[in-house]
Formats: sequence, C-alpha cells, structure tokens
Amino acid sequence: QVQLLESGGGLVQAGGSLRLSCAASGRTFGSYAMGWFRQAPGKEREFVATISGSGRITSYTDSVQGRFTISRDNAKNTVYLQMNSLKPEDTAVYYCAARRYGSPAVYESGYDYWGQGTQVTVSS
Repeated sequence: QVQLLESGGGLVQAGGSLRLSCAASGRTFGSYAMGWFRQAPGKEREFVATISGSGRITSYTDSVQGRFTISRDNAKNTVYLQMNSLKPEDTAVYYCAARRYGSPAVYESGYDYWGQGTQVTVSS
C-alpha cells in the first residue's frame, strides 16, 4: 500500500508560479511511475503530467506543455509539479497518483494509488 500526500497548493495571481509536492510512503518509490491529474469545478478529472520511475521519461497534456514541469527525487520519495505562467483555467484540485509500474501513463485507470488532492486557485 502506498500513501500519497500532496502539498503546495494555494491562491496565486495569473502569471504566477506554484510548486506542488507529493510525498509517498513505501520503500520502492523508484519503481512507481507517478502522475498529476486535476479536476476543475463541474468538470471531469483530467491528466496533467506523468513521469517514469527513473525520471527519464515525462509527458504532459497539451494545455500545460512548456509551462509545467514534473520531476521526482527518489531519495526523498517525492514527486513535484512546478507550475509557471499560471492561468485562471488552471484552477482545480490537483491530485497525485502512483502506478505500480515504472512506465508512465496518461489515463486514470493506469494508476493504483491516489492522494487526497490540493487546491490551486489562479485569480485573474
């Protein structure tokens, strides 16, 4: 069982930056691919970014490409999402997810463990 705890959300003005963190329990963190998803009010949860267990492979949804960066520190059992040039449409609850395989995935069903989420609000 893997437990995930997100942090770093908050209120920021458009154009600003935030860095989300997701701390994971367990001894085999490096064998798990990790992902970030988000859910805006009234919308379905959507994929944001994913990273392989080694950290060498990443993928992003088109709307955040070039603005967000996913990274991980396997020594600290932590994955990060650096969010720059934030827009009001980035407002959502952001969820961290872990996948019991090292290869990254862009679909929700590919993930086995989920955090509780952290709110990100971008004001215009």
